[in-house]
Amino acid sequence: MRVVYEPENIIDAHLVKGVLENAGIPVYLRGEFLTGGIGELPVSGLLALCVPEVFEDEARGVLGDLESDRALGALDATDTHDTGDGEWTSLLA
Repeated sequence: MRVVYEPENIIDAHLVKGVLENAGIPVYLRGEFLTGGIGELPVSGLLALCVPEVFEDEARGVLGDLESDRALGALDATDTHDTGDGEWTSLLA
């Protein structure tokens, strides 16, 4: 198994795990049950998404696409606003 993603929290872990599984990639979420020990364990580095070695390249490609989509979504969210009349306009215009 290869670690392909280290999520920030359990929600992020399950969202990304779902994306990989929808792409047909088997995924194991390492450390899922360790999050209950926060306070006694370090807060970061507990979680990791792992895939079999044969799926590593495909998983990294899916994750790259996901990061691109996330970046575009962040730009879209800050790039426009509602004028109140049902129209969206660019904040940069």
